[in-house]
Amino acid sequence: MPHSDAPTATARPKGARVRQPPGANAALVLADGAVYWGRGCGATGAAVGEVCFNTSVTGYQEILTDPSYAGQIITFTFPHIGNVGTNPEDLETTTPAARGCVLSTAITEPSSWRARGHLDDWLSAHGLIGLAGVDTRRLTRRIRDGGAPNGVVAHAEAGGGLDVDALIETAQAWPGLEGMDLALEVSCRQSYAWDESVWRMGAGFGQLTEPRFHVVAVDYGAKRNILRCLANAGCRVSVVPADASAEDILGRQPDGIFLSNGPGDPAATGVYATPVIRALLDTAIPIFGICLGHQLLALALGTRTAKMHLGHRGANQPVKELSTGRVEITSQNHGFVVVSDSLPAGVVETHRSLFDGSLEGIAVKGRPVFSVQYHPEASPGPQDSHHLFERFVALMRNPATAGGTSG
Repeated sequence: MPHSDAPTATARPKGARVRQPPGANAALVLADGAVYWGRGCGATGAAVGEVCFNTSVTGYQEILTDPSYAGQIITFTFPHIGNVGTNPEDLETTTPAARGCVLSTAITEPSSWRARGHLDDWLSAHGLIGLAGVDTRRLTRRIRDGGAPNGVVAHAEAGGGLDVDALIETAQAWPGLEGMDLALEVSCRQSYAWDESVWRMGAGFGQLTEPRFHVVAVDYGAKRNILRCLANAGCRVSVVPADASAEDILGRQPDGIFLSNGPGDPAATGVYATPVIRALLDTAIPIFGICLGHQLLALALGTRTAKMHLGHRGANQPVKELSTGRVEITSQNHGFVVVSDSLPAGVVETHRSLFDGSLEGIAVKGRPVFSVQYHPEASPGPQDSHHLFERFVALMRNPATAGGTSG
């Protein structure tokens, strides 16, 4: 399917319009006027967001349902998306928060014994707009060099066309993720209990029957598999909304507190989250944070966060544990980072990205408090990082062993 890097809207002669190529009924339109034409899949309509790319070769259903992708249009660099179909088990949340997706080729026919449906039907059912037939390598290079742009993915109704100028205006008017709090949009509205544990071949998901500890998980956009890993480690989990008060959390008498992943700018979410986390830090209760939870913990401890040029999104991200030299292959999805030179006294860097040297984990000296930027539950290694859940359990068993993930 043809595509074009159109000139910016301001550079076009007044009244000139971008020609819609024959056979194209969908496009990705960037704020600078670039247009990538293709064939639509999934739902029709238009959705605006930040355009990013993910380098994973598997797990597209988990990626599309990861709440951390709220406000984003996902470009898949792997060319064969749809080959395992869709099923009711590979979901990280009930309602996807991503704005849409961009694919290199048409959705692949499912060829997996676990498939219960076609990805195209699943996208339509969830109102997600897809675009196929795009030169994703070219788009990825553009994002790599220029950063993640704002854009609109649009899929025309049958027999309809696209108003590219209007889509450019929509992309230009969207404020972007910096300064945007999205956690409240994807967080649960009411507290609930969780006891489902990890999936096993031939048995499906398990259920916790003999809990050893009680964990309160603050839901900034929590992935289900994180909750399953906590349950698998013997934790009865009480999930509370992103804006839950410290009194509510502590009133549940937790043995440990978990700060979940989530979308948006941590500084914006931190306006209401960090005062609560500071109050939790005044206790001796073990605290474990992942992704956005890691960033919010860091902010509560007095650090700074910053928007990254590209962010880390994929399942092939090497991270080094500084105290041991051990390297873990991790799954990641974040566009903001904790600024390493802003760590205050008593807070140490425990993990570092081997891709760009960015900070990937922290711990508080002598206290049962630690966090990581990556996703230990996502199993890309496949289980390189599952030990972090056991680390959390060990701290609940004996907080005196505190010292962070690196011991």
